[in-house]
Amino acid sequence: MPLSSDDELGMDIALRNARAAVPLGEVPVGAALVRAGQILAAAHNETVVRRDPTKHAELLVLEEGLRAVGSGRLADCTLCVTLEPCAQCAGAVVLAKVGRVVFGAYDPKAGMAGSVGDLLRHPKLNHRPEVLGGVMADECGALLQQFFADRR
Repeated sequence: MPLSSDDELGMDIALRNARAAVPLGEVPVGAALVRAGQILAAAHNETVVRRDPTKHAELLVLEEGLRAVGSGRLADCTLCVTLEPCAQCAGAVVLAKVGRVVFGAYDPKAGMAGSVGDLLRHPKLNHRPEVLGGVMADECGALLQQFFADRR
């Protein structure tokens, strides 16, 4: 599946946000919500800064994006994120009915878009977004690896 211009734009912004998380001590995961060539929202993890384990980049972006569109659905939007979404974030994506999810690095310990499970494409759920993984995976993965290597 080829990358769209929204995918490229969103992944560039997501990676920029992930890099901005590093000096804050946050795990460098960034996300962006794109619709028709326009960034509706962008964020990085804020779990440390806010002392709240639910403040993942994806959830922050979905919340802001839903406000921006004035609806409870994001069917015409693409969520771009530097790391495969976890169960919490994948569940929120399904509930918000995001149309497309594009992510960078796979997460073999918590990823729910094919690594540990596949909540995003579970056949019993009433919404299944289009999913494209491994986009800019080397760059996204290297940022995470360096972050954790520096903390050891």
